[in-house]
Amino acid sequence: MLVVMQAQATEEQVRAVCEKVETMGLRAHAIPGAQRIAIGVTGNSSTVEPGTLDDMAGVAEVIRVSKPYKLVSREAKDDDSVIGFDGCSIGGRDLIIMAGPCAVESREQAFAIAERVQKAGAQFFRGGAFKPRTSPYSFQGLGLDGLRIMADIREQFGLKIVTEAVDNESLDLVEQHADVIQIGARNMQNFSLLRRAGRAHKPVLLKRGMSATVEEFLMAAEYIMAEGNYEVILCERGVRTFADHARNTLDLSIIPAVQRLSHLPIVVDPSHGTGKRAQVIPMSRAAVAAGADGLLVEVHHDPDRALSDGMQSLFPDQFDELMDEIRQVAQVVHRTLAAPADRRTSQPAVAR
Repeated sequence: MLVVMQAQATEEQVRAVCEKVETMGLRAHAIPGAQRIAIGVTGNSSTVEPGTLDDMAGVAEVIRVSKPYKLVSREAKDDDSVIGFDGCSIGGRDLIIMAGPCAVESREQAFAIAERVQKAGAQFFRGGAFKPRTSPYSFQGLGLDGLRIMADIREQFGLKIVTEAVDNESLDLVEQHADVIQIGARNMQNFSLLRRAGRAHKPVLLKRGMSATVEEFLMAAEYIMAEGNYEVILCERGVRTFADHARNTLDLSIIPAVQRLSHLPIVVDPSHGTGKRAQVIPMSRAAVAAGADGLLVEVHHDPDRALSDGMQSLFPDQFDELMDEIRQVAQVVHRTLAAPADRRTSQPAVAR
């Protein structure tokens, strides 16, 4: 159920409706919109009579939400959600670029890459401190040391940090050190982890599962929002099909599909989506043309020696090329690249 407040409804009236909903044993989610506030009502396993709320001061109408995902849907919020950060936002007119290695391997490696992606125009540094790998013998990440390295990168280069949490314990640490908590494809339906992310006080980047439908993808986002965290960014990263010319099949058709059904922003990961370096730049261009709100791209200064996913990581010079090309594509679809992160110090990027 959705309670749509009048445009001139006061904070007291909104609060009164939320308190009334809570007294009914349900949860109230006040979702600000461009024109007015809507209050999503969740937790009702049976029908709630609209008349209970219809006559309250400030209420414009009470409507039933037909989609199984209530808070994520366009019915709950017609205008696009914009996730704001210091100096940039995700979901508005600007395109956001998140770039960095698959895994943080050392301070020298991470700082060398951060310097290049910041110079090229990225706003976020992406890097794995906790790595869920298919083989238990593969590099699993530096853990807390990796998070500390990325926190130092933010301090020196002004890049915001996005990194993955693989369980509740690692999410506690990621929440402390990062700007965006990533939930990876393998954990898209890890419902206890989604609930924990929903109680976090940082935006969440949710990757689509390897075989997830659009509805399953949006329902996973609903788990996060139902816990009270409304700052969710969706990410298409390819799905498994019969095709063998790429690691995954990058499904760019999900971009307009999601944008029709949901108000949440959606970015694209062409690195995991293709698994092949030569395909990353073409699919990045296509993602921007299809309406993506940003890109999540893997970059490594020495990919042949990378401990994780080197074959899909761009060389820094290739990342420069990518940035030049998507600037041109963005103009065609009436988008602009967000301003690059501001470098906060003048010291050289060296290990300490």
